[in-house]
Amino acid sequence: MQLTLQSQIAGDVVILRCRGRIVSGEESKLLQSEVDKLTQGTKKVVLQLAETNYVDSGGLGALVRLLGVLRAGKGDLKLCQLSPFVTQVLQATNLLNVFRPYGSEKDAVDAFSVRTPISKEAFQVSSQRIVCLDPSLDLLAYLKALLKGSGYQVFTTQYPSDAAALLLGAQSGVVICGPGMHTNEAALAKFRQGIPGLQVLNLPPDFSASEADHAGPELVNRVRALLPPNAM
Repeated sequence: MQLTLQSQIAGDVVILRCRGRIVSGEESKLLQSEVDKLTQGTKKVVLQLAETNYVDSGGLGALVRLLGVLRAGKGDLKLCQLSPFVTQVLQATNLLNVFRPYGSEKDAVDAFSVRTPISKEAFQVSSQRIVCLDPSLDLLAYLKALLKGSGYQVFTTQYPSDAAALLLGAQSGVVICGPGMHTNEAALAKFRQGIPGLQVLNLPPDFSASEADHAGPELVNRVRALLPPNAM
């Protein structure tokens, strides 16, 4: 089902009720455009997802990036009334602790009046460095949240030269190249040559459109094969 959005203003909080799919492409763009339009005077947003029946990896990335953008603007994003599918996806990708969803719209709106303590887990830093490289900011936001939730130190960039700078001097490291880098073979070849022993993990072309609750855990398992927990 194509994404449809219904908005309501509650004080200084924007409530958006999402029905249908939040997926990479037009649906994610529609959600971002609607949020941009409604947050000119406030950066406090509640997404009600009771009738959201599907979220792919790209759509989840859009939600993660939206969370970061709103927090950077001194606001926040609260999710509430998650559908069973959305709950399953957030559980599988270890993102429930990132979003901390609420049971009702009222609870989510009221939460803006309560200061949420920062978890001590946010300060745990791994000694292993992972750099994620892709032109898509949505995908980079998703990869960072996914891998940080699994205990890794994660950096993201859209540029191979920046990725090289982030990895130089690291005792060990992995670079994850997203689908958008597959057409930049010359830059990637130079990148690999500059860092001997670098471990490169290429994401498949359809990663953003894949089922997030399967693709996310599979990627974490691939990373753990390269950087086992006892090496962290």
